[in-house]
Amino acid sequence: MTDVIDAAVTALNEKLGDDGFDGTAKFVIEDEGAIMLDESGAHAGDDEADVTMTADTDTFRSILDGSLNPTSAFMTGKLKIDGDMGAAMRLGNALA
Repeated sequence: MTDVIDAAVTALNEKLGDDGFDGTAKFVIEDEGAIMLDESGAHAGDDEADVTMTADTDTFRSILDGSLNPTSAFMTGKLKIDGDMGAAMRLGNALA
């Protein structure tokens, strides 16, 4: 696991809190790896998910630190979403 993935897992777990995420989601960070989110929180992994979001490292960091809105990232092509858009929207709200 890379330092980027380790840091992202920690940050996502802080944002999600004890409730985790209602559903399954996967963040693919290009050239780094993937992170799974579910009711138990965030962890490194590359399993099937309701929604898969793909971005480069800088975009992902900007979303996590709040300087880039996930919806804006999607609308400008910086974030690719495949799967359940409802799940993506719920996750975007959880990360805000």
